[in-house]
Amino acid sequence: MRIPCESHRRWTTLRRLLLCAALASLGAGVESAHAQAQAAAPARPLGRQLPAAAQVVLAHEDSFAGDRRVGTYVSSSSGFSTASYWIEGPTGLILIDTQFLLSAAEEAVSWAEQATGKKAELAIVLHANPDKFNGTAILKKRGIRVVTSAQVRALMPAIHEQRVRSFYERYKPDYPKELTLPDSFGDKTTELSAGGVTVKAHVLGPGCSDAHVAVEFDGHLFAGDLVAAGSHSWLELGHTDQWLQRIDELWALSPRFVHPGRGPSGDRRLLRQQEEYLKNVIALVAAEHPRARSVLAGEKLDAAGEAAVERIKNRLGERYFGYRFDVFLDIGVPAEFRRQALAAAKR
Repeated sequence: MRIPCESHRRWTTLRRLLLCAALASLGAGVESAHAQAQAAAPARPLGRQLPAAAQVVLAHEDSFAGDRRVGTYVSSSSGFSTASYWIEGPTGLILIDTQFLLSAAEEAVSWAEQATGKKAELAIVLHANPDKFNGTAILKKRGIRVVTSAQVRALMPAIHEQRVRSFYERYKPDYPKELTLPDSFGDKTTELSAGGVTVKAHVLGPGCSDAHVAVEFDGHLFAGDLVAAGSHSWLELGHTDQWLQRIDELWALSPRFVHPGRGPSGDRRLLRQQEEYLKNVIALVAAEHPRARSVLAGEKLDAAGEAAVERIKNRLGERYFGYRFDVFLDIGVPAEFRRQALAAAKR
């Protein structure tokens, strides 16, 4: 069986054997078709159907200087190809984020535990979007402590209420109708320990969300959706100016490796790549000279504003040809247009 792998090229023999055992026990191959995944679903612990099998599960060997302590799980495209991670300590695992679909949350932790032979003890949620926190209840039922900052936790009820209206009917019963909140580790940057390993959880301000956590571990930086590699960014809130500040803060940590919320991991140049993307979005919107008169009641755009947004989306599509999830631009570009229009009105 060939396991697709975006940025990784080989495994150790032991890891490969462990992973194959995990796949067999979960009853679905990574290259199974959609129908095959559905047929296998009843054997899964959740008793739910998977929209598709996961794309990647492995430990980073070649790509990260032989550091096999860090592993990756990437969901199917039905779960927005969301990346979550594990950090392997001497006695247990720390997980980063909890996945969008309930079945993916179950699968991610099961594969991580079977690939390493160790139990997950702690999970850290990086920001308040459902692809980060939806699996909280699944992990808690397995006895895993799930935490985030007080700032991120406070945002979750409103975000869940909004997103459940958008996603529940489409994904039920694989999408949580009721919200399970992580615990709070406090409102300041702190160290967290589990499984014999310690990480630093940095409390950050607005970016793609109104609050963020970034996790630092021995040169590895888990940035969540503050970094998107090979896909468009989630610009819904129009915080591009503050987002650039977050990139500077992450750069100042001098990471050797950066692990994004979506797309393959890489070195710290991913931070500058993200910075360049945001600056290009800002510049393309500015070139349209957005004005407050284009922003109507309810923050809708008038005809001129809508036409400008379409031109910007087309230019971004051309400049970032091959980037995934261009649907994100449908919300993100209007948000940046509104931000600049309202800022111009204040000058």
